[in-house]
Amino acid sequence: MNPFDFERATDTAGAVASVADRPDAVFLAGGTNLVDHLKLGVAEPALVVDINRLDLTDIDELADGGLRIGAMVRNSDAAADPRIRRDYPMLSRALLSGASGQLRNAATMGGNLLQRTRCVYFQDATTPCNKREPGSGCSAIGGYTRYHAILGASADCVATHPSDMAVALTALDAVVVVLGPTGERRIPVAELHRLPGDRPEQDTILEHGELITALELPSARMGRSTYRKIRDRASYAFALVSVAARVDVDVSGRAPIIREAAIALGGVAHKPWRARAAEAVLRGAEPTAETFLAAADAELEAAEPLEGNSFKVPMTRGAITTVLAELTGASEDLPETTTEDTHE
Repeated sequence: MNPFDFERATDTAGAVASVADRPDAVFLAGGTNLVDHLKLGVAEPALVVDINRLDLTDIDELADGGLRIGAMVRNSDAAADPRIRRDYPMLSRALLSGASGQLRNAATMGGNLLQRTRCVYFQDATTPCNKREPGSGCSAIGGYTRYHAILGASADCVATHPSDMAVALTALDAVVVVLGPTGERRIPVAELHRLPGDRPEQDTILEHGELITALELPSARMGRSTYRKIRDRASYAFALVSVAARVDVDVSGRAPIIREAAIALGGVAHKPWRARAAEAVLRGAEPTAETFLAAADAELEAAEPLEGNSFKVPMTRGAITTVLAELTGASEDLPETTTEDTHE
């Protein structure tokens, strides 16, 4: 590990100023991702600013019925909060499916959003990686790609975003509150992360020195919701595919109609993937197996799997249809092959 300067921030403005003034400075929250990168040589900051003493640990109710979650709230505390469990069950489930209990006790809500890919080549400083060293190449292309992207990838990067929580927040239309050198701004979570394009080293649209101070959840107004994660083992594993979904079904007419739907996918792209094409198919349609399959196929039409992860296409299709069927009570109508395709 390379030597670095260390500061403990006592207020948000001071923390922002310390990092903004140094292009080689970083914030330290729970450290569950950054400390690993320091040890691996992936990150080599000259200044680390510890923000653990900042007063960002509250969960408050908003006037519109939503919640404001401080960026330093620990993942385990957010998952156990009775308001989140009652009104935002997909978020609680997503948090509980991430990492291990020990890591959830340390990881923060803001830090979880900003964790970097677990691509094996990104974490191996001896291999070329455009995300770690722009212009050096992408070792994953033509390499080991089981965990890599099938949507939105580029010729420069095929990595996936690892956060479960971010997928749920994307489906919930949550907003990130950010404080920077020029003041505060609000960013929809769905717009926070970037696709790789020709600049895979930039994970988000945040400017250097901007600090996440809170997450805001809108009023829980839409039907039922859940989060499903498909992974290689039951604990401490990143998603091969995950689905966060919420669905509102109108049952006032002669036949039930999907009034609104929101779906986000994990494990398939460089960012939490909002499934807009699938949502468009679902909106105004009857909640049937045929509708769910059409929605999944519409979203996956743009999929470009790699040699080592083509299984993710049927797995994603199966996950989407199964989750939608469970949320709408239409699970008995699904074809038997759907659950087999998910490889659970």
